Parts: sequence; structure tokens; C-alpha cells
Amino acid sequence: MIKLNRSVHDAIVAHAQRGLPHEVCGYLAEKDGRVTAHYEMTNTDAAADHFSMKPAEQFQAARDMRDKGLKLKAVYHSHPETPARPSVEDIKLALDPAISYVIISLAATDPAIKSFFIRDGEVSVEQITPVDDQENTEMT
Repeated sequence: MIKLNRSVHDAIVAHAQRGLPHEVCGYLAEKDGRVTAHYEMTNTDAAADHFSMKPAEQFQAARDMRDKGLKLKAVYHSHPETPARPSVEDIKLALDPAISYVIISLAATDPAIKSFFIRDGEVSVEQITPVDDQENTEMT
């Protein structure tokens, strides 16, 4: 289960909307079992149906998480025109079985956010529970 601060939820939806018509991508980081920070990355592919993260931004995010005592919980990305479910490419590129994969769909009027475990090509749904912020949420 992902406990997701409401402000992080709102921020990643806003990121997805700002990035239209392309997919956006980033990291979600947790502390004490709740996602309290997100890291917006540049989609170097600038495409509506796939993404690649800028390596320098990934390294900077990892350093920042380490410095703040945060742990990488998930990779997130958006689907501008398709449902919040992993594509064949998403499944193929989900290489880290220790993290979750969060997808924000903007295909309907109301954005949908879903999380998945992807292990050896097998996909299972993970519950997302929005929680009220207990501390300031960080965005980098």
C-alpha cells in the first residue's frame, strides 16, 4: 500500500496536466511509511506514449533523498490519453522489483491514479491511500 500525502497527489496530477500532450515522469519518496515528496523529471523523449528520465536529474534526486532521509518508493508517469494501467512497454521497462510504479491517467475528465507492483513481467495492483499531510511536502 502507498500512503500518499494529498499535496503530493495534487502536485503529480498538476505535473501531468502541465506536461500535456506528453507523458511526464518522476519519483515518489517516502519517510516513515508515507510518500511525502515528489521529484519531477524531464521526459527526454518528449512523447505522448513513452518516457525516459534525464540521468543527471535521477542522480540529483537520489542524493537529495539520501540527504533528507527519504527512500525511493515509486516511479510515476502519466498517460495523457490512455487508462492508468501499465502498457507493454511499461511492463518491459519495470526493472526494479523493490519499487512501485504509479500511473496518472488524464484520459477521462477526472484524473485517475493507480499503483502497480511489476515483478518479472507480472502486474498486480497496489492500493493507494490518500492521507492528510503531517509535515511540509517537498517538491524538487
